[in-house]
Amino acid sequence: MQVGLIGLGKMGYNLALNMQRNGCKVVAFDISAAAMQKIAEYGIATAPSVVELCQMLSGRRIIWIMVPAGNAVDVILNTLRNYLAPNDIIIDGGNSHYKDTLQRARDLEKLQVQLLDCGTSGGPAGALHGLCTMVGGPHEAFQHCASLFKAISTPGGCLYAGKSGSGHFTKMVHNGIEYGMMQSIAEGMEVLHKQYPDLDLASVAKVWNHGSVVRSWLMELTEKVLQKERNLDSIRGVMHSSGEGKWTVETALEMGIPTPAITMALLMRYRSQMDDTFSGKLVAALRNEFGGHTVEKKN
Repeated sequence: MQVGLIGLGKMGYNLALNMQRNGCKVVAFDISAAAMQKIAEYGIATAPSVVELCQMLSGRRIIWIMVPAGNAVDVILNTLRNYLAPNDIIIDGGNSHYKDTLQRARDLEKLQVQLLDCGTSGGPAGALHGLCTMVGGPHEAFQHCASLFKAISTPGGCLYAGKSGSGHFTKMVHNGIEYGMMQSIAEGMEVLHKQYPDLDLASVAKVWNHGSVVRSWLMELTEKVLQKERNLDSIRGVMHSSGEGKWTVETALEMGIPTPAITMALLMRYRSQMDDTFSGKLVAALRNEFGGHTVEKKN
C-alpha cells in the first residue's frame, strides 16, 4: 500500500518508520527540510511540496495528515482539495476537534473525497512500535485502509468507531480520562510524599503495578520518572494542556453530563501555572514520558 504522509513531527516521523517497517511505501512531506532529510536516510521518499506529494501517489490516493490540530489542518486541506480526485482518502491522525472534523468531512464530500478521522494514542513510542487507533468516517473508506490501520496498530489496538467525527470524539474523551487518571496518581503520591518524605515512591509505584487494582502504563511511567529524580526538584510543576481535556468538559456540559473528576483535573492544570506543587511536577513529568511533551525546568 502507498501512503502520503504530511507532518514529520515527533509522532509523524515515527509513524513513517512504522508504516515502512510494515510494508507501506511512504511518500513524506514536512515544512522542515531537516526532518525530510533525516527521514530520507531511512529510504523513505520525500516530496518537495504538498502538491508534488499528490503527484507522486498513484491510483486511489491515501494521504495521512499528522500535524497539530487547528489552522494547520485547514491550510493543508485547502491546498489538497485542488489536486485530489473522487474516492481519494484523507486521514487526519491528529487531535482535531470532532466538530471541525464533521465540517471538514462535509466539505470534502462535495468533492467526493472521503475523510477518516483517526484518534491516535500511545505517544511517539506507540507511533513507532504500535499505536492505539480509533477511526471514524465512511465504512467503505475504512475497509479500504483496514490493512494499514491494522499494520501500524498494536495487536487488538484498532477500532472502527463509526460515522465521521467518532474517531476524534473517542480520542477526545480518552484524553479527558487520561487527565483524571494522571491527576489522581499525582495527588496520591503527594499525600504519601508529605506524610513519609523518606518513602521510596518509585518502589511504591512498582509494587502497585504488580497485582494491584491501579496497575497501568501510567503507573509504570510514574515509577520511571521517580527513579530518575526522587523529589523532582529540577522541574517546575507546570502542567500544560493540549486542549482535549477542555473539549471533553465543554462537550459534557453541552450534554448535561457531570464529569467532576475530569473537570477538576483540567482546573488543576490551570492552577499549576500559578503555583508549584509536587503533584504538578509529577503530571508534567508523566506527560513528558509518554508523549514527549516539554517540561519546564527550574532556573
